[in-house]
Amino acid sequence: MKEFSIIQNWWQLLLVAIVCYFIGCFNFALTISRAKQRDITKIGSGNPGTMNMTREFGVKIGVITFFCDALKGGLPALVCFFVYRDYVFANTTICVGDFMRYFAGLFAIVGHIFPVTMKFKGGKGIASTLGLFWFGLSCENAWWILIVFAIFCLLVLYIYFTEWGAMGSLLGVSGLSVIQIVLFLLRYGEIAINAYLVCLYMMIFMINVLTWSAHKENLKRLFAGEEHRTSLKKLVRKKEKIDNEKKAEIP
Repeated sequence: MKEFSIIQNWWQLLLVAIVCYFIGCFNFALTISRAKQRDITKIGSGNPGTMNMTREFGVKIGVITFFCDALKGGLPALVCFFVYRDYVFANTTICVGDFMRYFAGLFAIVGHIFPVTMKFKGGKGIASTLGLFWFGLSCENAWWILIVFAIFCLLVLYIYFTEWGAMGSLLGVSGLSVIQIVLFLLRYGEIAINAYLVCLYMMIFMINVLTWSAHKENLKRLFAGEEHRTSLKKLVRKKEKIDNEKKAEIP
Protein backbone atom coordinates (compact mmCIF):
# COMPACT_ATOMS: atom_id res chain seq x y z
CA MET A 1 0.00 0.00 0.00
CA LYS A 2 1.23 3.47 -0.91
CA GLU A 3 1.03 6.38 1.51
CA PHE A 4 -1.13 9.42 0.80
CA SER A 5 -0.29 12.77 2.35
CA ILE A 6 -3.08 15.34 2.68
CA ILE A 7 -0.52 18.15 2.90
CA GLN A 8 1.02 17.21 -0.45
CA ASN A 9 -2.18 16.12 -2.20
CA TRP A 10 -4.74 18.64 -0.91
CA TRP A 11 -5.35 19.74 -4.49
CA GLN A 12 -6.74 16.30 -5.32
CA LEU A 13 -9.45 16.67 -2.68
CA LEU A 14 -10.27 20.13 -4.04
CA LEU A 15 -10.49 18.77 -7.59
CA VAL A 16 -12.73 15.87 -6.52
CA ALA A 17 -15.00 18.23 -4.56
CA ILE A 18 -15.43 20.61 -7.52
CA VAL A 19 -15.97 17.88 -10.14
CA CYS A 20 -18.45 15.95 -7.98
CA TYR A 21 -20.34 19.11 -7.06
CA PHE A 22 -20.93 19.94 -10.72
CA ILE A 23 -21.89 16.35 -11.47
CA GLY A 24 -24.51 16.71 -8.75
CA CYS A 25 -25.75 19.95 -10.32
CA PHE A 26 -27.01 18.08 -13.39
CA ASN A 27 -30.69 17.44 -12.70
CA PHE A 28 -32.16 14.45 -14.55
CA ALA A 29 -35.74 15.20 -13.48
CA LEU A 30 -35.58 18.64 -15.06
CA THR A 31 -33.97 17.28 -18.23
CA ILE A 32 -36.50 14.45 -18.65
CA SER A 33 -39.50 16.70 -17.95
CA ARG A 34 -38.31 19.27 -20.49
CA ALA A 35 -37.92 16.50 -23.04
CA LYS A 36 -41.64 15.93 -22.46
CA GLN A 37 -42.36 19.63 -23.03
CA ARG A 38 -42.99 20.33 -19.36
CA ASP A 39 -41.05 21.79 -16.42
CA ILE A 40 -41.09 19.63 -13.29
CA THR A 41 -40.25 22.65 -11.12
CA LYS A 42 -43.56 24.25 -12.11
CA ILE A 43 -45.92 21.29 -11.68
CA GLY A 44 -46.97 19.11 -8.78
CA SER A 45 -44.91 19.86 -5.67
CA GLY A 46 -42.32 21.67 -7.78
CA ASN A 47 -39.58 19.37 -6.52
CA PRO A 48 -37.29 18.10 -9.31
CA GLY A 49 -37.01 14.60 -7.89
CA THR A 50 -38.23 11.03 -8.16
CA MET A 51 -41.47 11.35 -6.19
CA ASN A 52 -42.77 14.37 -8.10
CA MET A 53 -41.73 12.82 -11.42
CA THR A 54 -43.62 9.64 -10.48
CA ARG A 55 -46.76 11.57 -9.58
CA GLU A 56 -46.70 13.69 -12.74
CA PHE A 57 -45.36 11.30 -15.38
CA GLY A 58 -46.03 7.83 -13.99
CA VAL A 59 -44.11 4.99 -12.36
CA LYS A 60 -41.93 4.21 -15.40
CA ILE A 61 -40.54 7.75 -15.65
CA GLY A 62 -40.19 7.87 -11.87
CA VAL A 63 -38.09 4.69 -11.88
CA ILE A 64 -35.89 6.03 -14.70
CA THR A 65 -35.36 9.28 -12.77
CA PHE A 66 -34.52 7.36 -9.60
CA PHE A 67 -31.85 5.22 -11.24
CA CYS A 68 -30.34 8.19 -13.10
CA ASP A 69 -30.04 10.15 -9.84
CA ALA A 70 -28.76 7.05 -8.04
CA LEU A 71 -25.98 6.70 -10.62
CA LYS A 72 -25.16 10.38 -10.17
CA GLY A 73 -24.56 9.81 -6.47
CA GLY A 74 -22.94 6.40 -6.75
CA LEU A 75 -20.61 6.51 -9.75
CA PRO A 76 -18.34 9.31 -8.44
CA ALA A 77 -17.96 7.35 -5.19
CA LEU A 78 -17.16 4.13 -7.06
CA VAL A 79 -14.58 5.82 -9.29
CA CYS A 80 -12.87 7.46 -6.31
CA PHE A 81 -12.77 4.18 -4.42
CA PHE A 82 -10.97 2.38 -7.23
CA VAL A 83 -8.59 5.30 -7.83
CA TYR A 84 -7.55 5.47 -4.16
CA ARG A 85 -8.07 1.93 -2.88
CA ASP A 86 -4.31 1.15 -2.98
CA TYR A 87 -3.46 4.14 -0.79
CA VAL A 88 -3.48 4.61 2.98
CA PHE A 89 -3.23 7.90 4.82
CA ALA A 90 0.33 8.65 5.93
CA ASN A 91 1.28 6.85 9.16
CA THR A 92 -2.06 5.00 9.35
CA THR A 93 -3.69 1.85 8.00
CA ILE A 94 -6.83 3.71 6.94
CA CYS A 95 -7.68 3.19 3.28
CA VAL A 96 -7.96 6.46 1.35
CA GLY A 97 -10.57 4.82 -0.88
CA ASP A 98 -12.91 4.43 2.12
CA PHE A 99 -12.62 8.15 2.82
CA MET A 100 -12.75 9.40 -0.76
CA ARG A 101 -15.86 7.50 -1.80
CA TYR A 102 -17.97 9.35 0.77
CA PHE A 103 -16.10 12.59 0.24
CA ALA A 104 -17.03 12.42 -3.45
CA GLY A 105 -20.60 11.35 -2.66
CA LEU A 106 -21.09 14.18 -0.17
CA PHE A 107 -20.24 16.83 -2.76
CA ALA A 108 -22.39 15.16 -5.42
CA ILE A 109 -25.34 15.34 -3.02
CA VAL A 110 -24.57 18.97 -2.13
CA GLY A 111 -24.59 19.71 -5.86
CA HIS A 112 -27.95 17.96 -6.27
CA ILE A 113 -29.63 19.79 -3.38
CA PHE A 114 -27.94 23.18 -3.94
CA PRO A 115 -27.12 23.37 -7.66
CA VAL A 116 -25.60 26.64 -8.85
CA THR A 117 -27.23 25.92 -12.23
CA MET A 118 -30.70 26.13 -10.66
CA LYS A 119 -30.11 29.07 -8.32
CA PHE A 120 -29.31 26.61 -5.50
CA LYS A 121 -32.84 25.15 -5.54
CA GLY A 122 -32.50 21.49 -6.50
CA GLY A 123 -33.98 18.17 -5.45
CA LYS A 124 -34.03 16.63 -1.98
CA GLY A 125 -31.19 14.21 -2.60
CA ILE A 126 -32.82 10.91 -1.65
CA ALA A 127 -32.16 8.98 -4.88
CA SER A 128 -28.57 10.28 -5.11
CA THR A 129 -27.94 9.41 -1.45
CA LEU A 130 -29.40 5.92 -1.78
CA GLY A 131 -27.27 5.47 -4.90
CA LEU A 132 -24.19 6.59 -2.99
CA PHE A 133 -24.73 3.97 -0.28
CA TRP A 134 -25.66 1.34 -2.88
CA PHE A 135 -22.35 1.78 -4.69
CA GLY A 136 -20.42 2.63 -1.53
CA LEU A 137 -21.45 -0.53 0.30
CA SER A 138 -20.86 -2.62 -2.82
CA CYS A 139 -17.18 -1.62 -2.60
CA GLU A 140 -17.08 -3.84 0.50
CA ASN A 141 -18.43 -6.88 -1.28
CA ALA A 142 -20.23 -7.40 -4.61
CA TRP A 143 -23.06 -9.14 -2.74
CA TRP A 144 -24.10 -5.73 -1.40
CA ILE A 145 -25.42 -4.90 -4.87
CA LEU A 146 -28.20 -7.43 -4.32
CA ILE A 147 -28.56 -6.78 -0.58
CA VAL A 148 -29.11 -3.04 -1.02
CA PHE A 149 -31.45 -3.68 -3.95
CA ALA A 150 -33.49 -5.93 -1.63
CA ILE A 151 -33.55 -3.07 0.91
CA PHE A 152 -34.85 -0.77 -1.85
CA CYS A 153 -37.66 -3.26 -2.52
CA LEU A 154 -38.56 -3.24 1.19
CA LEU A 155 -38.66 0.57 1.13
CA VAL A 156 -41.00 0.49 -1.85
CA LEU A 157 -43.26 -1.94 0.03
CA TYR A 158 -43.18 0.34 3.08
CA ILE A 159 -44.21 3.33 0.96
CA TYR A 160 -46.81 1.22 -0.86
CA PHE A 161 -48.58 0.21 2.35
CA THR A 162 -48.04 3.35 4.50
CA GLU A 163 -48.11 5.96 1.69
CA TRP A 164 -45.43 7.91 3.58
CA GLY A 165 -42.93 8.50 0.79
CA ALA A 166 -40.64 10.97 2.56
CA MET A 167 -40.41 8.96 5.78
CA GLY A 168 -39.74 5.71 3.96
CA SER A 169 -36.95 7.35 1.97
CA LEU A 170 -35.34 8.93 5.03
CA LEU A 171 -35.47 5.67 6.98
CA GLY A 172 -33.68 4.01 4.07
CA VAL A 173 -30.92 6.63 4.07
CA SER A 174 -30.40 6.42 7.83
CA GLY A 175 -30.52 2.62 7.85
CA LEU A 176 -27.87 2.31 5.14
CA SER A 177 -25.75 4.91 6.97
CA VAL A 178 -25.81 2.82 10.13
CA ILE A 179 -24.87 -0.32 8.19
CA GLN A 180 -21.88 1.43 6.60
CA ILE A 181 -20.66 2.88 9.90
CA VAL A 182 -20.92 -0.54 11.56
CA LEU A 183 -18.83 -2.07 8.75
CA PHE A 184 -16.19 0.63 9.21
CA LEU A 185 -16.19 0.08 12.98
CA LEU A 186 -15.64 -3.64 12.46
CA ARG A 187 -12.76 -2.92 10.08
CA TYR A 188 -11.07 -0.16 12.07
CA GLY A 189 -12.32 -0.99 15.56
CA GLU A 190 -8.84 -1.70 16.90
CA ILE A 191 -7.55 1.72 15.83
CA ALA A 192 -7.60 4.46 18.44
CA ILE A 193 -9.63 7.58 17.67
CA ASN A 194 -8.20 8.94 14.44
CA ALA A 195 -8.87 12.26 12.72
CA TYR A 196 -9.47 10.59 9.35
CA LEU A 197 -12.03 8.19 10.80
CA VAL A 198 -13.77 11.01 12.68
CA CYS A 199 -13.99 12.98 9.41
CA LEU A 200 -15.32 9.91 7.61
CA TYR A 201 -18.08 9.38 10.17
CA MET A 202 -18.87 13.10 10.16
CA MET A 203 -19.28 13.05 6.37
CA ILE A 204 -21.81 10.23 6.62
CA PHE A 205 -23.58 12.16 9.38
CA MET A 206 -23.60 15.31 7.20
CA ILE A 207 -25.16 13.37 4.34
CA ASN A 208 -28.02 12.48 6.68
CA VAL A 209 -28.32 16.07 7.91
CA LEU A 210 -28.57 17.30 4.31
CA THR A 211 -31.28 14.85 3.28
CA TRP A 212 -33.32 15.19 6.48
CA SER A 213 -33.05 19.00 6.33
CA ALA A 214 -34.21 18.97 2.71
CA HIS A 215 -37.37 17.20 3.95
CA LYS A 216 -38.06 19.51 6.89
CA GLU A 217 -41.37 20.70 5.43
CA ASN A 218 -42.47 17.10 4.82
CA LEU A 219 -41.60 16.24 8.42
CA LYS A 220 -43.53 19.24 9.77
CA ARG A 221 -46.61 18.19 7.79
CA LEU A 222 -46.14 14.56 8.85
CA PHE A 223 -46.06 15.40 12.57
CA ALA A 224 -49.03 17.72 12.08
CA GLY A 225 -50.95 14.96 10.31
CA GLU A 226 -51.09 17.01 7.10
CA GLU A 227 -48.48 15.23 4.97
CA HIS A 228 -49.52 14.46 1.40
CA ARG A 229 -49.86 10.73 0.84
CA THR A 230 -47.76 9.01 -1.82
CA SER A 231 -50.16 6.38 -3.07
CA LEU A 232 -48.32 3.98 -5.35
CA LYS A 233 -51.59 2.06 -5.75
CA LYS A 234 -53.29 5.11 -7.29
CA LEU A 235 -50.28 5.81 -9.50
CA VAL A 236 -50.36 2.27 -10.87
CA ARG A 237 -54.14 2.47 -11.44
CA LYS A 238 -53.72 5.86 -13.11
CA LYS A 239 -51.15 4.41 -15.49
CA GLU A 240 -53.40 1.45 -16.29
CA LYS A 241 -56.33 3.83 -16.96
CA ILE A 242 -54.25 5.95 -19.34
CA ASP A 243 -53.02 2.82 -21.17
CA ASN A 244 -56.58 1.54 -21.54
CA GLU A 245 -57.76 4.91 -22.88
CA LYS A 246 -54.97 4.91 -25.45
CA LYS A 247 -55.89 1.37 -26.54
CA ALA A 248 -59.55 2.41 -26.87
CA GLU A 249 -58.54 5.29 -29.17
CA ILE A 250 -56.79 2.92 -31.57
CA PRO A 251 -59.26 2.01 -34.38
